[in-house]
Amino acid sequence: MTDTISQDGTATPSLEGRLKRLEEIVRSLEAADLDMEEALTLFEEGVEHVRGAEATLRVAELKVEELLGSEEEPIIRPLEGDLE
Repeated sequence: MTDTISQDGTATPSLEGRLKRLEEIVRSLEAADLDMEEALTLFEEGVEHVRGAEATLRVAELKVEELLGSEEEPIIRPLEGDLE
């Protein structure tokens, strides 16, 4: 997956991109050669990526639940857009 561009023109990292960046941040923080300000900046960025990844996963989970529905009450929705 690649980054997506939002309506305001900013790039939103993909889930994979977020996880890769989180790994880089953890390695940097574990290196312990950062001053407090640099470490705090990296930590804040990491928190943003974690929250973004959680939001992405919630959306994916809702899509899966919608697609599967329950056997007793399957979810039926009209198709979006005109297919004709």
